[in-house]
Amino acid sequence: MTPDQIKAIQKRVGATVDGFWGRQSIAACQHYLRSLMPNPNPWPSTDEASLTAFYGRPGDESQLDTIEFPIPMYYDGKLVRKTRVHRRCSASLLDILSEIGEKYSSNAEIMRAVQDYGGCYNNRAMRGGTRPSLHARGAAIDLSAGTNGNHTAWPTAATMPLEVMEVFAR
Repeated sequence: MTPDQIKAIQKRVGATVDGFWGRQSIAACQHYLRSLMPNPNPWPSTDEASLTAFYGRPGDESQLDTIEFPIPMYYDGKLVRKTRVHRRCSASLLDILSEIGEKYSSNAEIMRAVQDYGGCYNNRAMRGGTRPSLHARGAAIDLSAGTNGNHTAWPTAATMPLEVMEVFAR
């Protein structure tokens, strides 16, 4: 990202506007996104006991719904029409993707990031770990997995648009 792009994000999230993305900007962005979340937060804590109490056992496919995407989604360049997601997440995911489609369908950068679908339900461990991934519960979706910056410095190395993160936070 350019310093001007970083300054625009810093202004939006209430950080010091200096064009440098460091700890203070990260903290301001995290605070901003948390401020958009519902209170009380309806989702469980990330410890294994809370996740199991809320979603059930990892790999339990009886908890999954099949949803049809409200916007075109592509996996390796091929159109994907539906996915399986935990029943407790299906309405929320449909709302999120519908809102993104309604608000940003004319924004090619945002739609390119969202429509690059990498999967939802996948009974696997977390990347680099042994605990079950949220994907093993059908409670996660990969969008632009090659560039979304999982475990990298957003926005300097990662590319997921802030607008997408705002919709997911809400």
